[in-house]
Amino acid sequence: MIGTTPTVNASWPELEPKLSTLLQRGCTELELAVDRGQQQQLLEYLALLVKWNRAYNLTAVRDEAQMVTRHLLDSLSIAPLVTARRLVDVGTGAGLPGVPLAILFPAREFHLLDSNGKKTRFLFQVKTALGLDNMTVHQARVELFHPAQRYEAVLSRAFASLQDMVQGCRHLLTPGGCFLAMKGAFPTDELASVSQDYPERAVYPLRVPGLDEQRHLVVLAPRQHINQP
Repeated sequence: MIGTTPTVNASWPELEPKLSTLLQRGCTELELAVDRGQQQQLLEYLALLVKWNRAYNLTAVRDEAQMVTRHLLDSLSIAPLVTARRLVDVGTGAGLPGVPLAILFPAREFHLLDSNGKKTRFLFQVKTALGLDNMTVHQARVELFHPAQRYEAVLSRAFASLQDMVQGCRHLLTPGGCFLAMKGAFPTDELASVSQDYPERAVYPLRVPGLDEQRHLVVLAPRQHINQP
């Protein structure tokens, strides 16, 4: 029922030490400087996701350890490639990758956009519970969302095809900004569909600790703003 706070997972206190170790090990493998406070925030976010997921069906992943790998570490894997100071995460769903990145980069501004009211209610709870002053939640369809100030980067994780992303979100991007699209396997066909408007792009393979699956970050931007490693 909408408006009902889900009950806490009774096994969470027993799970937390294991999940903390898994998260810390993964961040070390990613060579990310995550302090103790940030790690605790990430675990608090995960705890909220676990309990709200029972009522709101925020994610199909139910196993808590898999959530660390497939949600937290997967989101954090792009951190070294994210340089923008003001970003919008479109179709953010349960806040991925926007929430983990907002925790990791408290000095940057993250806007999380989704049209689903249940998901944005969850995100408002996350923002309040974790004290994420650098995170703003918006409930709107992307084509109807017109912010007062456009963004340096438009970010998505399995939100839409590259063609749909650039066509539907270009009004959100400031001149000189870029699209950041998280993908699984190398998106050959999707890249071909945007080659005319975005002949210059970068595709970075990602390594997610504990996940034996392909992951890539696609960056689409004006020619002078893409730098291949």
